[in-house]
Amino acid sequence: MARFVYFFTLAVALFFSCVMAAPVENNRRQIGNLACNIARLKTVAGLAKSAAAIKAATAAAKGDAATTAQLQTAAQGVTSAQAGVAKIAAALLTGQTAPAADRQQVQDGLTAASTALGSTAAADPKVDTAVANASSAVEGTTQAGEQVVSECK
Repeated sequence: MARFVYFFTLAVALFFSCVMAAPVENNRRQIGNLACNIARLKTVAGLAKSAAAIKAATAAAKGDAATTAQLQTAAQGVTSAQAGVAKIAAALLTGQTAPAADRQQVQDGLTAASTALGSTAAADPKVDTAVANASSAVEGTTQAGEQVVSECK
């Protein structure tokens, strides 16, 4: 929980420092409006929530090798998406536009996580519930990411 609070606080500081550091000529794309910044925060928070939910599902699935393998694939997708977000944040802080390759990395990571979670089938209802929670978290993060694309123009 402390990691999440730290990560969330860092993300908020990062996005608000973007507001202060963005050059005037790019400020519309870089700063974004309130809806854009809220979508960015939802995406960052959603990635942390997704990672935690996948970790919980992995713990519940110990002993089920097939389910654990799918959950590891999902975790790798979320990790890749988080790396893409970090690169985007670094670009925004230096006054650059978000690189298309990094935006694609976020999308691809979330798609990989969603696909892996969607193809996970466990016999244990507790594991199924944990996987459903993780899938829901990834879906919410994907929707927040789509909102970033639509709001941050």
